[in-house]
Amino acid sequence: MISLKQIQKWLVTSALVATLVFSFGCASHPNDEQIRQMEETRSAALSAEQRLEELTKQRQQLEGELSQKQQEAQNCEDEKAEVQKRLENWGSN
Repeated sequence: MISLKQIQKWLVTSALVATLVFSFGCASHPNDEQIRQMEETRSAALSAEQRLEELTKQRQQLEGELSQKQQEAQNCEDEKAEVQKRLENWGSN
């Protein structure tokens, strides 16, 4: 036979489990203000990502131009050294 204490224990346990299930199962939904803020944040994040991509492309382009200019400067230095060498040899003749 089931005792009164066992029934009480079963009822308390069932009530506790039901309370936990309902409290976690029934989450509140975002209101209009929260949805608007989320959309604004999402829009700002997308804009920042796009700006980052643009700046990354611009940086790559500038690094390419810098490399090209450095190569041109090195070529000029090499040519200058060659001209100076020829001038020294021409003067000693």
